[in-house]
Amino acid sequence: MRKTVLYIAVSLDGFIADQEGNVDWLVGDQSCDLEETSYDEFIKTIDTVILGHTTYHQIVTELSPESWPYEGKQTYVFTHRAYPSHSKIEFVNEQDISVFIDELKRQEGKDIWICGGASIVNQCLNNDKIDRLHLTLIPCLLGNGIRLFEKQKQMKRFKLISNSSYNGMADVVYERIRED
Repeated sequence: MRKTVLYIAVSLDGFIADQEGNVDWLVGDQSCDLEETSYDEFIKTIDTVILGHTTYHQIVTELSPESWPYEGKQTYVFTHRAYPSHSKIEFVNEQDISVFIDELKRQEGKDIWICGGASIVNQCLNNDKIDRLHLTLIPCLLGNGIRLFEKQKQMKRFKLISNSSYNGMADVVYERIRED
Protein backbone atom coordinates (compact mmCIF):
# COMPACT_ATOMS: atom_id res chain seq x y z
CA MET A 1 0.00 0.00 0.00
CA ARG A 2 1.15 3.53 -0.70
CA LYS A 3 2.55 5.52 2.20
CA THR A 4 2.03 9.16 3.05
CA VAL A 5 5.30 10.95 3.72
CA LEU A 6 5.83 14.31 5.33
CA TYR A 7 9.06 15.52 3.71
CA ILE A 8 9.84 18.97 5.06
CA ALA A 9 12.58 21.23 6.38
CA VAL A 10 12.30 22.65 9.88
CA SER A 11 14.37 24.97 12.05
CA LEU A 12 15.93 23.62 15.22
CA ASP A 13 13.16 25.32 17.20
CA GLY A 14 10.38 23.76 15.15
CA PHE A 15 9.41 26.35 12.52
CA ILE A 16 8.86 25.83 8.78
CA ALA A 17 8.76 29.55 7.90
CA ASP A 18 9.53 32.84 9.60
CA GLN A 19 6.84 35.26 10.85
CA GLU A 20 6.26 36.63 7.33
CA GLY A 21 6.12 33.16 5.79
CA ASN A 22 9.61 33.42 4.27
CA VAL A 23 11.82 30.38 3.81
CA ASP A 24 15.06 32.07 2.69
CA TRP A 25 16.76 30.68 5.82
CA LEU A 26 16.54 27.12 4.43
CA VAL A 27 20.28 26.77 3.94
CA GLY A 28 22.93 24.74 5.66
CA ASP A 29 25.88 26.07 7.58
CA GLN A 30 27.89 26.68 4.39
CA SER A 31 30.49 24.15 5.54
CA CYS A 32 30.73 22.84 1.99
CA ASP A 33 29.81 23.97 -1.50
CA LEU A 34 27.96 20.79 -2.32
CA GLU A 35 24.31 21.04 -3.34
CA GLU A 36 23.83 17.63 -1.76
CA THR A 37 20.38 17.00 -0.34
CA SER A 38 18.03 14.06 0.01
CA TYR A 39 15.45 15.66 -2.31
CA ASP A 40 16.58 14.06 -5.58
CA GLU A 41 16.26 10.56 -4.17
CA PHE A 42 13.05 11.34 -2.30
CA ILE A 43 11.20 12.78 -5.31
CA LYS A 44 11.75 9.50 -7.20
CA THR A 45 9.69 7.66 -4.56
CA ILE A 46 6.50 9.71 -4.94
CA ASP A 47 4.00 10.37 -7.71
CA THR A 48 1.48 12.47 -5.78
CA VAL A 49 1.85 15.80 -3.94
CA ILE A 50 -0.65 17.23 -1.44
CA LEU A 51 -0.39 20.83 -0.31
CA GLY A 52 -2.47 23.74 0.90
CA HIS A 53 -3.23 27.02 -0.82
CA THR A 54 -0.63 29.07 1.06
CA THR A 55 2.17 26.70 0.05
CA TYR A 56 0.86 26.54 -3.52
CA HIS A 57 0.69 30.35 -3.74
CA GLN A 58 4.23 30.73 -2.39
CA ILE A 59 5.55 28.24 -4.96
CA VAL A 60 3.89 29.89 -7.97
CA THR A 61 4.58 33.49 -6.93
CA GLU A 62 7.97 33.34 -5.18
CA LEU A 63 9.83 30.04 -5.19
CA SER A 64 9.23 28.83 -8.75
CA PRO A 65 7.06 31.30 -10.71
CA GLU A 66 8.43 30.29 -14.11
CA SER A 67 7.80 26.56 -13.94
CA TRP A 68 5.93 24.04 -11.82
CA PRO A 69 8.59 22.21 -9.75
CA TYR A 70 6.59 18.98 -9.43
CA GLU A 71 6.18 18.32 -13.14
CA GLY A 72 5.15 14.73 -13.76
CA LYS A 73 3.57 14.41 -10.32
CA GLN A 74 -0.17 14.58 -9.66
CA THR A 75 -0.74 17.54 -7.34
CA TYR A 76 -3.74 18.20 -5.13
CA VAL A 77 -4.14 21.66 -3.59
CA PHE A 78 -6.58 21.83 -0.68
CA THR A 79 -8.21 25.25 -0.67
CA HIS A 80 -11.45 27.09 0.02
CA ARG A 81 -10.82 29.26 -3.05
CA ALA A 82 -12.28 28.47 -6.45
CA TYR A 83 -9.60 27.71 -9.02
CA PRO A 84 -9.96 25.76 -12.24
CA SER A 85 -8.06 22.48 -12.13
CA HIS A 86 -5.78 21.54 -15.00
CA SER A 87 -3.82 18.54 -16.20
CA LYS A 88 -1.62 17.78 -13.20
CA ILE A 89 -2.89 20.23 -10.56
CA GLU A 90 -6.31 19.61 -9.06
CA PHE A 91 -7.83 22.06 -6.60
CA VAL A 92 -9.81 20.27 -3.91
CA ASN A 93 -12.60 22.13 -2.11
CA GLU A 94 -14.81 21.05 0.75
CA GLN A 95 -13.50 17.50 1.00
CA ASP A 96 -12.25 15.86 4.17
CA ILE A 97 -8.50 15.41 3.70
CA SER A 98 -8.58 12.22 5.76
CA VAL A 99 -11.12 10.54 3.46
CA PHE A 100 -9.28 11.87 0.40
CA ILE A 101 -5.96 10.36 1.54
CA ASP A 102 -7.60 7.02 2.31
CA GLU A 103 -8.93 6.94 -1.26
CA LEU A 104 -5.51 7.81 -2.71
CA LYS A 105 -3.77 5.15 -0.64
CA ARG A 106 -6.06 2.47 -2.06
CA GLN A 107 -5.01 3.37 -5.62
CA GLU A 108 -1.95 1.95 -7.34
CA GLY A 109 1.11 4.16 -7.37
CA LYS A 110 4.13 5.42 -5.55
CA ASP A 111 4.11 7.16 -2.18
CA ILE A 112 2.19 10.38 -1.46
CA TRP A 113 4.04 13.52 -0.38
CA ILE A 114 2.40 15.68 2.26
CA CYS A 115 4.23 18.82 1.15
CA GLY A 116 2.78 21.46 3.45
CA GLY A 117 1.96 23.81 4.93
CA ALA A 118 1.41 23.53 8.63
CA SER A 119 -2.39 23.40 8.46
CA ILE A 120 -2.37 20.44 6.04
CA VAL A 121 0.37 18.70 8.04
CA ASN A 122 -1.51 19.04 11.31
CA GLN A 123 -4.84 17.93 9.81
CA CYS A 124 -3.06 14.82 8.57
CA LEU A 125 -1.32 14.21 11.89
CA ASN A 126 -4.48 14.70 13.92
CA ASN A 127 -6.23 12.16 11.70
CA ASP A 128 -3.25 9.77 11.82
CA LYS A 129 -2.65 9.97 8.06
CA ILE A 130 1.14 10.34 8.03
CA ASP A 131 3.08 7.10 7.77
CA ARG A 132 6.60 8.52 7.57
CA LEU A 133 8.30 11.71 8.74
CA HIS A 134 11.31 12.83 6.71
CA LEU A 135 12.57 15.96 8.45
CA THR A 136 15.54 18.05 7.39
CA LEU A 137 16.79 19.99 10.41
CA ILE A 138 18.17 23.37 9.41
CA PRO A 139 20.90 24.71 11.74
CA CYS A 140 19.17 27.88 12.89
CA LEU A 141 16.83 29.09 15.59
CA LEU A 142 14.12 31.36 14.17
CA GLY A 143 12.61 32.26 17.53
CA ASN A 144 9.19 32.76 15.98
CA GLY A 145 7.24 31.93 12.86
CA ILE A 146 5.00 29.20 11.52
CA ARG A 147 5.32 26.19 13.78
CA LEU A 148 5.41 22.77 12.14
CA PHE A 149 3.66 20.77 14.84
CA GLU A 150 0.64 22.05 16.71
CA LYS A 151 -0.86 20.46 19.79
CA GLN A 152 -1.89 16.91 18.93
CA LYS A 153 -5.00 15.08 20.08
CA GLN A 154 -2.95 12.12 21.26
CA MET A 155 0.60 10.87 21.45
CA LYS A 156 2.02 9.22 18.33
CA ARG A 157 5.15 7.09 18.32
CA PHE A 158 7.72 6.81 15.55
CA LYS A 159 10.66 4.53 14.89
CA LEU A 160 13.93 5.95 13.53
CA ILE A 161 14.60 4.47 10.07
CA SER A 162 17.63 6.49 9.02
CA ASN A 163 19.63 9.64 9.59
CA SER A 164 22.28 11.48 7.64
CA SER A 165 23.90 14.89 7.52
CA TYR A 166 25.25 17.25 4.88
CA ASN A 167 26.21 20.91 4.88
CA GLY A 168 25.35 21.16 8.59
CA MET A 169 21.80 19.91 8.05
CA ALA A 170 20.50 16.65 9.45
CA ASP A 171 17.95 14.39 7.77
CA VAL A 172 15.99 12.12 10.08
CA VAL A 173 13.45 9.62 8.80
CA TYR A 174 10.87 8.05 11.10
CA GLU A 175 8.15 5.47 10.43
CA ARG A 176 4.87 5.66 12.34
CA ILE A 177 4.42 2.92 14.91
CA ARG A 178 0.78 1.89 14.81
CA GLU A 179 -0.51 0.27 17.96
CA ASP A 180 -3.38 -2.14 17.40
